[in-house]
Amino acid sequence: MAIGFTDLNGTQRIPDKGLTVNNQPNVLVAKFGDGYEQRVENGINSLNQALNVNFQDREKAEADAITSFFESKAGVESFELTIPYGGDGTPGTESTTERIIKVVCGSWSTVYSYDDFYTVNASFRRVYEA
Repeated sequence: MAIGFTDLNGTQRIPDKGLTVNNQPNVLVAKFGDGYEQRVENGINSLNQALNVNFQDREKAEADAITSFFESKAGVESFELTIPYGGDGTPGTESTTERIIKVVCGSWSTVYSYDDFYTVNASFRRVYEA
């Protein structure tokens, strides 16, 4: 499967390069008076992830379909997003695979680019559910 998501019509929507994934671990910290601290993960799925995607210079019909999909989910219903994932961090290791995660779209905007072309920017938040 390609990077992106499938909309209500079954069309694969592929964002432009530059997909951003921000990671923030959810950690409980106990600090002691002598400068030491103890850390533990807070919860089972303790990694908060926020993703930013862009669909730049798309024809109006495609931009409308993307925003209609986001409107139908209304920031409440999750959907599957395929993101790149891979490489073990070792220099020279460039193998990349893909991972499917569940996200909700918390916000999006539409920008008039030119003629009949629009740009859609969206912010997703990863959710953990069955």
